Amino acid sequence: MSDTKKQEQTSTHKIGIYLWIWGLLFVLSFFSYMVDWYQFQGMLRWSLILIFMFLKAGLIMAFFMHLFWERYALVNVLLWPMTAIACFIFLMVAEFEYTVFTRIFYFVVGG
Repeated sequence: MSDTKKQEQTSTHKIGIYLWIWGLLFVLSFFSYMVDWYQFQGMLRWSLILIFMFLKAGLIMAFFMHLFWERYALVNVLLWPMTAIACFIFLMVAEFEYTVFTRIFYFVVGG
């Protein structure tokens, strides 16, 4: 494949892919609103909200910021920050549970 052909292939994107991504973003937003509509509570609610948020952010970064076509950039800009955020969320949940446990323990025991 010639260099000109490669350049044309990587530099032009059909409008259809953007329309599909817009549609998918609307569907994910609809599901996010349905979480509130059906009044999910607790960990299910926050898990669904975070999943839809990560999916929408990933789609926006991958396609509208053109990171899908840049493999190295996609890994460094999309995967690592989302992994770090997920780890921080896990740590915050663990700290929350510890804090609630100690408060309940000292309120009940009276220490």
